[in-house]
Amino acid sequence: MARLALLSVSDKTGLVELAQTLVNEFEFDLISSGGTARVLAEAGLPVTKVSDYTGSPEILGGRVKTLHPRIHGGILARQDLPADQKDLADNDIRPLDLVVVNLYPFEQTIAQAGVTLAEAIEQIDIGGPTLLRAAAKNHAYLTVLCQPSQYSDYIEALRTGQGQVPLEFRQGCARAAFWHTASYDQAIAPT
Repeated sequence: MARLALLSVSDKTGLVELAQTLVNEFEFDLISSGGTARVLAEAGLPVTKVSDYTGSPEILGGRVKTLHPRIHGGILARQDLPADQKDLADNDIRPLDLVVVNLYPFEQTIAQAGVTLAEAIEQIDIGGPTLLRAAAKNHAYLTVLCQPSQYSDYIEALRTGQGQVPLEFRQGCARAAFWHTASYDQAIAPT
C-alpha cells in the first residue's frame, strides 16, 4: 500500500513541487482540504479531498474540515501497537506518514490597517494547530512539516534514507511544530 500524506496549507509556497516529488518519486497518496486540494488537482496531481476520505463534508463555511477520527486516527496511531492497528483496520483508517500543515495568516491579518475583530477571528486556525500537535506528538511514526522551508530538507532525508526518514529528523520537525503552534497562540493571546 502506498504511503499517505495529508497536505493542508495556507501558504502554498513550494506545495506543488513537494507534492510532485512525493507522488512521482516516493509513490505517496495525497489527501488534502479545500484550496490545497484545488491547487494540487489543478497541477494534475492525484489528490483525494479530505471530505471524500472522511465521508464528511467541510462544514460551517470551512471552519470544520480535518477534525475527524479518520484523519486523527491516521495521525495518532502507534504503528507497533496491535490494538491501534486493529482500531485502524476496524475503522478503515490508513496511517499517515506525513502531515504538512501551515496555519491561517493571523499575524498578517491583524497587521492590516482597519481589520475588524470578525476578520481577525476568522484567521484563528483551529484544525491546523490540532493536526500539527497530534503529528508532533506521534513523531515516532510520521513526519510533520509546518513551514515551506522544511520541504527540501524532508525530500533530502527521504532520498538519503531510501524512503525512510530518520527519527532525529522527525524529532526536529516535531519540535518545530510545537514552537510554531506556541508562537501562533502567543500572537493570538499576547501577554
